[in-house]
Amino acid sequence: MSVRLVLVAGSLMLAGCSTTGIGRSGGTAQPGGQLSSTVISAMGGGLVSGSIGSGLSGAERRNGLEAEYKALEYTASGQPVTWKGSQPNRYGEVVAAQPYRVGSQDCRQYTHTVYTGGAGATARGTACRNSDGSWTPLT
Repeated sequence: MSVRLVLVAGSLMLAGCSTTGIGRSGGTAQPGGQLSSTVISAMGGGLVSGSIGSGLSGAERRNGLEAEYKALEYTASGQPVTWKGSQPNRYGEVVAAQPYRVGSQDCRQYTHTVYTGGAGATARGTACRNSDGSWTPLT
């Protein structure tokens, strides 16, 4: 019985640990994996709204923006988050770097590569996490 209590207490203590706070959802994810419009609007269109996403539909840009958020919020450094478009030759990949602190905010650099039938186009950026769980790209 005491071993079980120690294991439960240890698990609870570890569950609250985070060196930067990355990985807290802040209640922003919606059922079915959809993100709230607050989170999406805070990202200001992200990297995919720039020239790398010029040939994409609105739905494809939304998929790319959601992948940017998921990479920043949930994914370990260097691990890709992929998304697919409405056509097989339209897809992308977002990779976030190690989180770091700037003042009281958690920030990450990241890349987004979009493929639209040929070689991929890559954009790089940095975003910082807001207290509500959204991310704001630095301009």
